Amino acid sequence: MKNSLETILAYHQRTKHFFQRYAAGPEGLDWKSQPDPFRTFDGCTELQLPLLEQQTEILYNDLYQPDKISLETSPFPLSINGIAQLLELSFGLSAWKQYEDTRWALRCNPSSGNLHPTESYIIIENCDGISDGVHHYVSRDHLLEQRCQFNHKGALLPADSFLVGLSSIHWREAWKYGERAFRYCQHDVGHAIAAVRYAAATMGWQATVLTNASDHEVTAILGIDRKPDFVDAESEHPDVILLITTQAEAPTDLRLALIKIAEVAKDAQWNGRANTLSAYHYDDWPVIEEAALACSKPETNEPLWLTPALPAPDHGSATYGKSASAIIKQRRSAQDFDGSSSITDKLLYRMLDLTLPRQAIPPWDVIPWKPGIHLLLFIHRIEGMEPGLYLFLRSDDIKQKFKTSLKQEYEWLKPDSCPQHLQLYRLVAGDARNASKTLSCHQNIASDGALSIAMLAEYETNLTQHPWIYRQLFWEAGILGQLLYLEAESAGFRATGIGCYFDDEVHELLGITDHSFQSLYHFTMGTALIDNRLQTLPPYVHLQHDEREQT
Repeated sequence: MKNSLETILAYHQRTKHFFQRYAAGPEGLDWKSQPDPFRTFDGCTELQLPLLEQQTEILYNDLYQPDKISLETSPFPLSINGIAQLLELSFGLSAWKQYEDTRWALRCNPSSGNLHPTESYIIIENCDGISDGVHHYVSRDHLLEQRCQFNHKGALLPADSFLVGLSSIHWREAWKYGERAFRYCQHDVGHAIAAVRYAAATMGWQATVLTNASDHEVTAILGIDRKPDFVDAESEHPDVILLITTQAEAPTDLRLALIKIAEVAKDAQWNGRANTLSAYHYDDWPVIEEAALACSKPETNEPLWLTPALPAPDHGSATYGKSASAIIKQRRSAQDFDGSSSITDKLLYRMLDLTLPRQAIPPWDVIPWKPGIHLLLFIHRIEGMEPGLYLFLRSDDIKQKFKTSLKQEYEWLKPDSCPQHLQLYRLVAGDARNASKTLSCHQNIASDGALSIAMLAEYETNLTQHPWIYRQLFWEAGILGQLLYLEAESAGFRATGIGCYFDDEVHELLGITDHSFQSLYHFTMGTALIDNRLQTLPPYVHLQHDEREQT
């Protein structure tokens, strides 16, 4: 019988795409069983949340300058308006799209295939206008469903703080992507974590992943283990709990608080029954549940990683002067690029710089672990740089391991214009468009953008410590993806994640013969071509007409 580590290593290998075959998935899309994109709980008390009436005063570029949104000068108290803003800018709808009679919603948090497996909850107390307890957020209607009403004495959480809980419905991704879906669900958790952090930053709030929490505690607090509430409904799997606080210094040790909340939730009054997302499932792909079980996280005592001293990030130019909420809401996944536009090397360096963790700067202050993902760049059209294959390292001590693992003939040449603290190296010069396209499952979007990126994880070393770190590596890749999405939007470009790529062929290109590094995500950006057949509708137009739209 396999142990947890063997199981997750086998899952990752099994779900790779190869030139000779793709990972197991449905032969075609069964549209009759397409999952409902919105989970609801029938029988809950509903609380309609206020929508932002105007764009935030905080500019997008201010998010990377903590002094610009200091709590001492711009306090934003814990309130129903603040909760509403955080949820709207992290999980809320950003638009509806329509083509002929088909209509679907877009959201602020990215998702693989726009399938949105991630569900969000808040756990709150002592906030005027919101009852103490556990609430499920329904993005379609921008409202809270109160699942659990607390009945206890004494405070459960630090003052001026609340929790955000995330769970995943694996079926939403498996319906389209089959066995590979577990990977994509973890990407989306990373997207969601970053979305929460950016939304909190628009108000000067802090957000921190509570890495000590066990999956058992997350499950109990969110109530997703309550079988009577999920009869005939697709199950939700625990992901993560985040602490949100209005205070500049967020408490990090909430072990006793989480234990207490789980105990209170267990004995509290729960309401609501989950809706069924699909009338039937053609195949539930059991290997996904095996992987989820192998990645179960126990209670841990995680050491804090101290970020290295770095110069302040580039504050950009006038092109970064848009409202933070405007950039967040306009984020879209590009479907096609023009194949000719370029970006500047200065913009590239800024984006790479922002992938480096700094204290008190989003989004990386939301997680406490050392970077485990590095970027392989296929440079197509960047002004001031030769096209070719480049490698960007996000930690200081990994270069020698890469040099040992990669082909010995690589150049390791740092561009003359590259800032000193950025570890960007050209491996080989030349036209990388065909390689980028081929390795991304022959998709033109990987070669038509200005650049394409493959995210390489420090794989074997991390997983041999704890199998559940498999999830965290994908989360980190998702956080990187959201950062790159927003940076592209703020500079007038567009980006998109690419979940389909040939895993081992990427490694073969580099000369990697072991499992020291593994591909977890591909990404590309450039000038997008707009499909004028699609009609764009306001995100909450249906609220104005008191009707509920379905896709």
